[in-house]
Amino acid sequence: MSQPDVTVVVAVYNTMPYLTTCLDSLVGQTIGLDRLEVVAVDDGSTDGSGAELDRYAKRYPGTVRVLHQSNSGGPAAPSNRALDQARGRYVFFIGSDDHLGPEALERLVDAADRWGSDVVLGRMVGTNKRYVHQAIYASTEERVDLFDSELPWSLSNTKLFRRDLIERHGLRFRTDMPMGSDQPFTLEACVRAAKISVLADYEYYYAVKRENAQNITYASRFEERLRCAEELVGCVAGLIEPGPRRDAVLLRHFSWEVAKLLRHEFLDLSRDVQQQVHDRIRKLAEAYLTDGIVARLAPDLRLRLVLARDADLDRLRELIGQQSDKTLPDVTVEGDRWYAHHVGFRDPALGYPDEWYDVTDSAATMLAKLTATGLAWGRDAAGAKALMITAESRWAELTELTAEALRVSVGELTGVTTVTPGGPGTVVRTDFAVDQMLAVVAANGERRVVRAEVTALGGTGSTPLRTDHRVAAPRLLARRGVRFHLVTPTTNHKGQVIVAITPVTPRRFLARLRRIWPSGGK
Repeated sequence: MSQPDVTVVVAVYNTMPYLTTCLDSLVGQTIGLDRLEVVAVDDGSTDGSGAELDRYAKRYPGTVRVLHQSNSGGPAAPSNRALDQARGRYVFFIGSDDHLGPEALERLVDAADRWGSDVVLGRMVGTNKRYVHQAIYASTEERVDLFDSELPWSLSNTKLFRRDLIERHGLRFRTDMPMGSDQPFTLEACVRAAKISVLADYEYYYAVKRENAQNITYASRFEERLRCAEELVGCVAGLIEPGPRRDAVLLRHFSWEVAKLLRHEFLDLSRDVQQQVHDRIRKLAEAYLTDGIVARLAPDLRLRLVLARDADLDRLRELIGQQSDKTLPDVTVEGDRWYAHHVGFRDPALGYPDEWYDVTDSAATMLAKLTATGLAWGRDAAGAKALMITAESRWAELTELTAEALRVSVGELTGVTTVTPGGPGTVVRTDFAVDQMLAVVAANGERRVVRAEVTALGGTGSTPLRTDHRVAAPRLLARRGVRFHLVTPTTNHKGQVIVAITPVTPRRFLARLRRIWPSGGK
């Protein structure tokens, strides 16, 4: 039997019915069955995945091989077993709930042969709202550098690898990592590779978020995520010497795996678990969070990580609460710069520079955050029937803006807004004439979110009006020409203020009458 060009490795555990789509996308590849080998390992599935694999092996006996084993607890062991069986010149890894574009393997193999590449990335896209980092796929590149590109943000194993590279360096997956086991494999392959290439000219790989969101990444527990972060940082430190090259890779792991452990769900952990997590993250940061990494971190992540390194648990908790928008900090305004009073601001014991707290670029968005306090029907300045929306802002600075700088809108309609001082902040009132709302409504009606937009300090920010408690106004029956509409101002499940406008058709009118006066009623 001739050597196949590519072996596709599929680790399978309970992924029906997505598995069928995955397998169809493999056997339908334009590279042809004679150049393709699929080695699938059923890791103790209980949902019929094993039987589905056997069905494809029977139907494609020269292409699909299936191995069955007891559940190992993760994709590493079945992937390693499949690698031991692989015969192709290249190896490609695919999640058993994902699928490929029809020309994916042919294009990948052709590029690797043409350029002599050891690793080739084909553009990945997410489906069902699954997030896939896209920066590395900005353009097709014959050669990319792990340390001078966006590659560290795309370290999944869903790539084409030259099998000789894998075997020469004895690369296998970490079976002691229930999640993230593909990243050390991919990282070392990229470190050892003579050439890495990127293809951005085609949708090669479709990463699927299951409807029940049970991909291992989504279902992982906090402790596993923490240990994964520790293992990944340790792996990088063991492979790459200290300096800018190591920092380029660790920037990704501190920004993603480590910093994500310090989001709002951290506050839901018990106090003793919070302390353990803090201690372990501090240890990582003290050892590996260099000045070079700190300088390149996003501002919110920078504060989170340096405080985890430098401050106690209470101050870290306070910052996470502030960044979760549960307690908006005060600001200091100096000239045209805004500085947020996040934890550590101008604290001499910490000595952090003011620019770490500079929120000028987001000041317009901060100013646009209004809290709706009332919805009512009344008359506008011209005496027309109008919806009046009252809101409050904590920012007294709103009163200094021009009329054009603050806009409150319902869909495409901008209301007439007035601002007055109110306590330490500002009261904002906006009137929307009913006739004007009906003039721009779609024929079948619509639900519109009320939004505030502020232009200030060189930027524009826009946010929905929200409420701390449900507010509503009575439903209004309004006419424009010969058509009647029901206009309902209320709040939705997200706490956003909305205006629902529904045309009153004869059918709806009769249905409403039947509800009011049911058959046989009095």
